[in-house]
Amino acid sequence: MATIPQPETTVSKIDEVVECNADDGLRYHLGASIIGAPCQRQLWYSFRWSKLQKRIGRILRLFQRGHLEEPNLVKLLRDAGVHVVTVDKGTGKQFTFGAIGGHFGGSMDGAGLGFVEARKTWHVIEFKTSGDKAFKKLCKEGVEKAKPEHFAQMQMYMHWSQMDRAFYLVVNKNDDSLYSERVKYDKDVAAVLLNRANTIITSDSPPEKISEDPSWYQCKWCDYQDICHGSEMAAINCRTCVHSTAELDGDARWSCAYFGGDIVDQKTTECKEHLYNPNFITFAKVVDGDKSRNSITYEKPDGTRFENCWMIPGYSSKEIQNANPAALGDKDVDTIREVGDGRIVE
Repeated sequence: MATIPQPETTVSKIDEVVECNADDGLRYHLGASIIGAPCQRQLWYSFRWSKLQKRIGRILRLFQRGHLEEPNLVKLLRDAGVHVVTVDKGTGKQFTFGAIGGHFGGSMDGAGLGFVEARKTWHVIEFKTSGDKAFKKLCKEGVEKAKPEHFAQMQMYMHWSQMDRAFYLVVNKNDDSLYSERVKYDKDVAAVLLNRANTIITSDSPPEKISEDPSWYQCKWCDYQDICHGSEMAAINCRTCVHSTAELDGDARWSCAYFGGDIVDQKTTECKEHLYNPNFITFAKVVDGDKSRNSITYEKPDGTRFENCWMIPGYSSKEIQNANPAALGDKDVDTIREVGDGRIVE
């Protein structure tokens, strides 16, 4: 069914401009802000750039609102007598941290000294904004239970900065109420989080699913549900390619085993030698590989075979992404492609 065109309005124009000015949302590192997420498989898909998320103006404005609130919260703390530092004197920029070859890290909102609760103790400072429902839950349960991702984020910043306390300050976007909580550093929690990040970064295969049921609430709203539980193919870029490796010797670099050396443009979608990491092809199993052709051969449950290879009769990664899995290796489809030197397109 065709979509009925909607008339342009000032609001729709605002969102259009916001979307056009936004970046692609791909982060080069695994962020401390998400390492506490309940599903490690989701983190692996994110780190591997498995899906390009649609940038929606309203959501982008919502995130920007959170950033715009930070200077106001800094001022409130300073007016209350807290010495707040938001810039690293060594770099002149926000405090940033990195680990595991630069592939895991984050940017700290600031550090503070002079809080009423402990005037002589330096604290990591973490600012957040919240909707009313989540704010009330936070007030009732505390950050560790209500917002485990925020709790994990602060644990990492305390670990990296060597401060053993964090000051968590949240503003309710509905009525401007404030919630604060002092969080204590837990070295065991930090160690678990670092190990989780290392596993995600160094593993060629995704962790176990949080649930085998796609209707499970944490799966139902996941951006990667159709890849994890369905047959949607991952985006094409260097991180979804079998030849890529996240190197751990610093500078967050990735290498390519096919061409050799560092990958300059990890986001490229035009490399004809791209071969899907087999973990992204869930509807068939690997039965063979040929380095001379740069190919991987798969077999589907019905016994039909197809080859991921840019040279016909192989199927390039773009074709696999575009095709219905049933068409891959189909005799009629193969004949049409070979006779007409054709390719499967969207």
